[in-house]
Amino acid sequence: MMKENVVQIKSFDFAIKIVTICRLLQTEKKEFTLSKQLLRSGTSIGANIEEAIGGQSRKDFFAKLTISYKEARETKYWIRLLTDTDYLTKQQSEPLLEDIEELLRIIGSIQKTIRNS
Repeated sequence: MMKENVVQIKSFDFAIKIVTICRLLQTEKKEFTLSKQLLRSGTSIGANIEEAIGGQSRKDFFAKLTISYKEARETKYWIRLLTDTDYLTKQQSEPLLEDIEELLRIIGSIQKTIRNS
């Protein structure tokens, strides 16, 4: 039995929320351009974490983790933009922003640990 990986689980759960909110944006708001950007960056976080876990070396692991961190920052940007342009309500965006902040803290902490070891 593999040890539970918090960042792997949280990034996957976040991706599910992103897919759901993008589907809503496309069907109810007919918003396709920004939502596709959000979908790409929001699901890329977990995909890159999966790649990092399967990395062939420490350097490879760190590189993929760095991409994850950048994608999380970009996702935060799209959520804020969609909120400030009234495509998302504060009730829709606040839980997503809380999740993304948590992912940024976790990924940043892992990066710091690797850098310091």
